[in-house]
Amino acid sequence: MRDYALATLFKAHHSPVAKRSGCLSEANPAILRPASCFRLPPRPCQKWRRHMRDNYDIISVIRQSNTDKGELEMGKASFRVVDFGRTKYGEKAKKYILKGAGGAILEVSDYGGKVVRLFTPDRKGRLKDVVVGFDSPAGWDSGDAYWGCIIGRYGNRIAKGEFKLDGRKIKLPALNNAPAGIGCNLHGGARGWNAYVWDAKPFVYGDKVGVVFTHTSPDGDEGFPGRVDAKVTYTLTAKNVWRVDYEAVTDKPTPINMTQHVYFNFKGEAGGTIEDHVMKIAASRVTPTDAGQIPTGRVVSVAGTPFDFRKGMRIGERINEKNEQLDFGRGYDHNWVLDEGVMAKKKAKARLNFAAEVSCPLNGRFVKVYTTEPCLQVYTANWCDWNQRGKGGEHLSFRCGIALETQHAPDSPNHPEWPTTIVRPGQVYKTATEFRFGAK
Repeated sequence: MRDYALATLFKAHHSPVAKRSGCLSEANPAILRPASCFRLPPRPCQKWRRHMRDNYDIISVIRQSNTDKGELEMGKASFRVVDFGRTKYGEKAKKYILKGAGGAILEVSDYGGKVVRLFTPDRKGRLKDVVVGFDSPAGWDSGDAYWGCIIGRYGNRIAKGEFKLDGRKIKLPALNNAPAGIGCNLHGGARGWNAYVWDAKPFVYGDKVGVVFTHTSPDGDEGFPGRVDAKVTYTLTAKNVWRVDYEAVTDKPTPINMTQHVYFNFKGEAGGTIEDHVMKIAASRVTPTDAGQIPTGRVVSVAGTPFDFRKGMRIGERINEKNEQLDFGRGYDHNWVLDEGVMAKKKAKARLNFAAEVSCPLNGRFVKVYTTEPCLQVYTANWCDWNQRGKGGEHLSFRCGIALETQHAPDSPNHPEWPTTIVRPGQVYKTATEFRFGAK
């Protein structure tokens, strides 16, 4: 097990040396051959020592959970709480290492509910971290702030940062996103809920383990009316299901549209492009956008277009076709209207419905997404910057991950004909999404 833990770190900073030494398997570089062939660098660099220090706790959990073959053993659900450093706002953050009874390991932080790592097994039972992100708060604070975070108060875009609410015009101060130079309010504004340290209470309940996050957003936060008390519960089950439950109440009418912005790559967090992954989406229609990636108000069929994933298709199969919508987003960054959701069926029941599946043919890993939400935003990291470094100092790359954001449609406050996102006093905003992991 010592070999497995060390190799995970060794790969991040000395992978060329590791491969030459023959200690890493070509099929899965995080799984070692016998210990006798493992050689540390003669003078481990400062970066290596720092990575050893920063990742000691997650490695300890893996060490306790793995067999000598690097496979997770199923057992009791448990958690550990460790320090995660300070945010740029001066807040102290913690991380919560959740070991599921089914073998998966989920590492999250109270800093915006960020998913730091998620280990799932492949078809041979071998573990790998399958989410793209950063090692510490500094990664989010100096780079893309949304990777793996809870998004709120309003996930996705609001055109021009303004909308009408009960006949009154609401103008949000932040236009923090401007595709094609067209400004909009994105993911709650300049400092959305992703950028706060939430109160957190970890729990074990039978064979389930998780964390309950709570946060209070004051009246006028980022220009939105009303105080909102939000609660998000992460639960990891014995069947390797990560369930996210969202709840919120307010003292004034206000739009709420929460989601999770995790990026998956089932070849591993530094596995390169996800264009070879296969995706299926249970949606017959999408909401096309203008050049500013704001929905036009139309809802159109996917039939005969690069957006038709109803029967499953490799993500890269049509992503580079000449298509105005793909040009606007440099790939997929669009909202699918789920066939079983309330936007497609006005009398749809508020239950978990199948939304999408993404799988990796190379190793069999997959996730199936079920949600009570009416829509799904799929984003294939088309604007990812090579100069940004992720976990272990690895360069992030174009289309290195895929986000599956369950939601109401973008810009819904400006489209009263769509299912409302307005929550009023006395109402409880409540949605749920499950990410069901497996291998085939």
